[in-house]
Parts: sequence; C-alpha cells; structure tokens
Amino acid sequence: MKRVVLAKLGLDGHDVGVRLIGKHLVDAGFEVVYLGKRVSTATIVQVAVQEDADAVGLSCLSGGLGHFAALTVQGLRREGCDVPVLTGGIDEPVEIDRMLAAGVHLHFGPGASMTEIVTAFEEATTQP
Repeated sequence: MKRVVLAKLGLDGHDVGVRLIGKHLVDAGFEVVYLGKRVSTATIVQVAVQEDADAVGLSCLSGGLGHFAALTVQGLRREGCDVPVLTGGIDEPVEIDRMLAAGVHLHFGPGASMTEIVTAFEEATTQP
C-alpha cells in the first residue's frame, strides 16, 4: 500500500479540500497520514522520513505555497528522501514556477478534479 503524507502549510486554516483529497486517496487504496493545519516544513519532512512516505501532498490557499513547498523539497532531499511532492492551492505564478523549478513534482490550482489529483498521486508513486 502506498503511503502519502498530507499537510496544510503556513497560516492557512482551510482544510476541507485537503481532507477531501485524503478521503479520495484512501478510497483509491492509499494510506494517508494527515498532519493537519499550520504544519511546519520541518515537521512535514520529519514525518515523511519516519513514515517512509511514497509521496507528500501540500496545500495552501493563503499565499506562501511556493516558498514553503520549496523548503519542504529541500528538507526532504537533505534527509535523502527523494519522494514526489505534489501541491495544491493558490500562489503567484512566479512562485509556482519557483517551486516547480525547486523540485515540486506537480501543482494543482483551483478547479482541479479529484480524478486528476488521485491519478497524479497514482502515477507519481509508481514511477521508478
């Protein structure tokens, strides 16, 4: 069973979307470790390593997603954890480009379907 760590970054308190994604991932056969709201990048990295995660999903709707996602990728790589990081939420286009350049596997903006998101996690966790 594939294990995914999901978390809300920064000061964003809107967690309905990420919890719904978690439910759909569970329905698709994933084990989901949801860390909750306002989680630090250090905690996300620590849990992803401890849980031997196959992927990390990050969500933020209040800005700062690009910054925090890039820090998460850097922290994972420093720990030797080369898992795909998928993000969802809102940020400035330049910040989204920055996080993708920093190693974020894929980003979903508003309007992405659950089918798209689940399929992306399935594909990201089956790549060699």
